[in-house]
Amino acid sequence: MENVVLIIHLLLALSLIGAVLLQRSEGGGLGMGGGGGGGGRVAGRSAGTAMGKLTWLLAAAFICTSMALTIIAASNSAGGSVLDRLVDAPARTEAPDETDAASGTLQAPGEDDADAPLLPTAE
Repeated sequence: MENVVLIIHLLLALSLIGAVLLQRSEGGGLGMGGGGGGGGRVAGRSAGTAMGKLTWLLAAAFICTSMALTIIAASNSAGGSVLDRLVDAPARTEAPDETDAASGTLQAPGEDDADAPLLPTAE
C-alpha cells in the first residue's frame, strides 16, 4: 500500500511541476511589470483558468498523499525509540583471534574464561 501511494505521490509531484511551468506568466512576480497608475487588476480577481484549476487540484492531491504517507510511516514504525533498540541488541562477541592475557595463547571463539582480564594488566 505504501508503495502505491508513493508512486502516486511522485507522479503528482511531476505533474504539479509540469502544470506550474506550463502556466502563462502574468508579469507581476517580484514587483516587475506592475506600474502604479491605479488601473489594472488590483480591484478584483479574475476567474481561474483551466490550468490554474488543474494546478490547485494537483496541489491538493499532493498534500493528501503527503499526509497519507506520513500516517502510513507512523503506523509502520516500531513504536519505540532507536535507543530502545540499542538496549535490546545482543552483546558483541569477541574476535576469535584475541589472545589470553595471562597465557598468551589464542582462545577459540566458544571458550569463555571469566577469570582472565580482557586487557593485559600492567605489572
